[in-house]
Amino acid sequence: MIRLYHGSNMRIEEPDLAHSKPFKDFGRGFYLSADKQQAWDMALQKVSQTQEGKAEVTEYLFDETVMESSDLKVLTYPDYSEEWARFVLANRDRKGVHPVHDYDIVYGPIADDGVTFQLRRYEGGLISLAQLVEELKYVKGITFQYFFGTQRALQQLKKL
Repeated sequence: MIRLYHGSNMRIEEPDLAHSKPFKDFGRGFYLSADKQQAWDMALQKVSQTQEGKAEVTEYLFDETVMESSDLKVLTYPDYSEEWARFVLANRDRKGVHPVHDYDIVYGPIADDGVTFQLRRYEGGLISLAQLVEELKYVKGITFQYFFGTQRALQQLKKL
């Protein structure tokens, strides 16, 4: 079992995919991190952006073995790569068809906060895909996120 953390401007009693924002790294879903400080940083950022609520981190237990041993559809990116960048691009594309995928769980690196700016540079032909991968690397070092995109996936989380 691993502890995962979700940072927000409110306490999450029960994750609700209908309230999840679209156009995120891995699409519309519930995002968690194994790094508690990263979750706190996200909570503070959310409060700053919305000017509402207060920073809250909700903690969950998750049995990672279900990512390999269940019938859940799982996608894993163990590192930054061009394939990962293309996936993030597709999920963040406001002009594309959504949802982009039907994975229950996606695990992979967090893109840097400057994603939108870098995507515009790539789409405008100012940087290559390889350069985009470098530009999207999280400035604080590689940090991973867990995306839960279906109700079946959310059932794997136990709130603490």
